[in-house]
Amino acid sequence: MTAPDHEGLLRELAPQVLGTLVRRYGQFEGCEDAVQEAVLAAAVQWPGEGVPGNPRGWLVTVASRRYVDQLRSDHARREREAATAAAEVVPEEVPDRDDTLLLLFLCCHPTLTAASQTALTLRAVGGLTTAEIARAFLVPEATMAARISRAKQRIRAAGSTFAPPEGAEREERLRVVLQVLYLIFNEGYTASSGALLHRPDLAREAIRLTRAVHEQLPGDGEVGGLLALMLLTHSRREARTTAGGGLVPLDEQDRTRWDRAMVEEGMALVKASLAGPELGPYLLQAAIAATHAVAPTAAATDWRQVHALYLVLERLAPNPMVTLNRAVALAEVEGPAAGLALLAALDADARMAGHHRLLSVRAHLLEKAGDPAGAYEHYRRAARATDSIAERRFLDGRAARLRSTG
Repeated sequence: MTAPDHEGLLRELAPQVLGTLVRRYGQFEGCEDAVQEAVLAAAVQWPGEGVPGNPRGWLVTVASRRYVDQLRSDHARREREAATAAAEVVPEEVPDRDDTLLLLFLCCHPTLTAASQTALTLRAVGGLTTAEIARAFLVPEATMAARISRAKQRIRAAGSTFAPPEGAEREERLRVVLQVLYLIFNEGYTASSGALLHRPDLAREAIRLTRAVHEQLPGDGEVGGLLALMLLTHSRREARTTAGGGLVPLDEQDRTRWDRAMVEEGMALVKASLAGPELGPYLLQAAIAATHAVAPTAAATDWRQVHALYLVLERLAPNPMVTLNRAVALAEVEGPAAGLALLAALDADARMAGHHRLLSVRAHLLEKAGDPAGAYEHYRRAARATDSIAERRFLDGRAARLRSTG
């Protein structure tokens, strides 16, 4: 098993192990620290010694020993044993039960704000770094680090139990869980920083967890909609990059490279979910993705339907990113001037000030409107505003193309 394989296995097992420890010891913060130490020990040992026959049991055993050590006051003895504890591990009996979903609900504890619930779950279950979570929330990293720390303290002070919520509380926590899974998938589909455009491990993990939720709640339209949205979006992964890792926009992708099995599964989920009594934001986004999926070419896209769906979504769940996407659809229906006029409404939104997506969409529409100079300037500004190397190269390439032709 290669290093990336180890990383993927550890990312999958870590929340399961954390769930087991929290169920066993009832203390979230200390258990999380112990699991992180166990994961680090595995990352060091497994590449050289091989993955144990029961990797989950190995991690539970090591993490349990680390946690017990943390409770003992003899720091010196703990330090002496730490170097050899992992090597002496004999996997203990571990219940064949995945507590990841219960861990998701625990992280969405009602004493936390919605933002803190999401941030803590991204950290504990999704495995995102504090910096990645901060970018997802459009806040400084220090602010996010403090938010996560406070969230852990609040859970500890509340003395929360590791038991599934019921009734209205379950519904409330479920919506936060879905938001978390959505953010994890988005970070995996388009990484907010680094050289790679996407992080398939995160996207796959989000899909895996969403499947698990859907298996438990098959009649929930929003759960089905979110899973459909992920599948339909992830189906394009192979067509989104060139051989050299460069970004290929949706309208230039070779649609024969889209994963048809994912498309078919996503379309079936959309159809089933639309037959339900409620129409929520994730289901609407899935319907938009389905509209793109049924079009054999970009030119065949039913942009009027896409725009109509974005209009409903914007009214149901107002969000600047939704408006941004509606501007693209509106430009396809009524022309770039109409799209640019809608973008002007976002200029006063502090969340979007200087955001590379607003700058890049404006550049795209200016180019379509016949303003190469304005488009060049906005492509250049957008490139400087993103931390994603792949996106920066793409935007710089667009600007360079305009300069060479202009």
